[in-house]
Amino acid sequence: MIVLDGETGETQVGVVAGKRVGSAVARNRAKRRLREAASRCDLKPDTVYVLVAERGVLTAEFPRLVDWISGGVAASSATEETP
Repeated sequence: MIVLDGETGETQVGVVAGKRVGSAVARNRAKRRLREAASRCDLKPDTVYVLVAERGVLTAEFPRLVDWISGGVAASSATEETP
């Protein structure tokens, strides 16, 4: 996950899935799963999140994907607050 400051005031989420993930069908499925998991997380406003799919996204249980993204958001928030 890559986290950047946004400029629009809204939360933006982008998903990237390379050919390592699999066929076009597999990449699209991975991206759909990550987008849905991100929609269930408490994302900060005015922030850009770029989620990079790996092959494990296809077989991971959905609650685990949500936990992964939530953990990444929490970690990025903790990093920003540290001087």
